[in-house]
Amino acid sequence: MYNILFVCYGNICRSPMAEMIFKDMIYKNNKRYLISCSSRATSMEEIGNGIYPKAKSKLEEKGIPLESHVAKQFKKVDYESYDYIIVFEEKNKRDLLQILGSDKDNRIHLLREFENTIKEIDDPWYTDDFETAFNDIYQGCKSLYNFILEQGVRHEQDN
Repeated sequence: MYNILFVCYGNICRSPMAEMIFKDMIYKNNKRYLISCSSRATSMEEIGNGIYPKAKSKLEEKGIPLESHVAKQFKKVDYESYDYIIVFEEKNKRDLLQILGSDKDNRIHLLREFENTIKEIDDPWYTDDFETAFNDIYQGCKSLYNFILEQGVRHEQDN
């Protein structure tokens, strides 16, 4: 089982969008036995809040099923529970490293790395561009999903 954690600043826009998009991919392809995911924030600003209304609207517009979501902060103990910790910009990574001290097992990755690009995904809370954010997150999730499937196949072949 691969456990994926999406982390952004407030856990109300990018990370819950990625979580819902990724879960949709997992469920539609019947891969719940192989992959699970969740999301967290690096800050405490939005803890307890739901998905930002414009992010929620964009997911609904694109036909992505929504699950109940309440913003939660990343805790040091989360590091051991997830195989891949996915961030959207270098600032998210720096914030995580302030919490953790180090990424000793190289678990923290930019979402777009799985597309072989270093492009960051801007925070739509500031840019108000939820269409671009959705498209970038969707493409990144698709590449991450395919990467995980390849890892799973390799793991099964090694056993």
